[in-house]
Amino acid sequence: MRILGLDYGSKTVGVAVSDELGITAQGVETITRKSENKLRQTCARIEELIGEYQVTAIVLGYPKNMNNTEGERAEKTREFKEMLERRSQLPVVLWDERLSTVSAERALMESGVRRENRKRVIDKIAAVFILQNYLDANRRKAYE
Repeated sequence: MRILGLDYGSKTVGVAVSDELGITAQGVETITRKSENKLRQTCARIEELIGEYQVTAIVLGYPKNMNNTEGERAEKTREFKEMLERRSQLPVVLWDERLSTVSAERALMESGVRRENRKRVIDKIAAVFILQNYLDANRRKAYE
């Protein structure tokens, strides 16, 4: 049972996948598109990854504002969620992604990754943080 984690942005989608036990998240890739509304190839690539990793669920980062309100990005994310559910026939869970990109940036800086290289992997690493937070929360819930 693998879970796909996605960090959905205006021009990129960071992708991570869990191990089969649902304990750890690993970065897979960053899907790039030329325009925000050009989602056909992005969805096709996500569908390929679902098949390749035998994914049973998707966790999609949900970009709430720091004051817990929802903005334009949140609306676009909900629309993307509905598209993913229709196309993949898998459950898609929205997961609060506040500070995931900040955490990813910090982790990359602490690892000594150069600024120009960070830009290429930041979304993939943010997807890892989103998915790992989801996995950890569900594991804690199981023990309560």
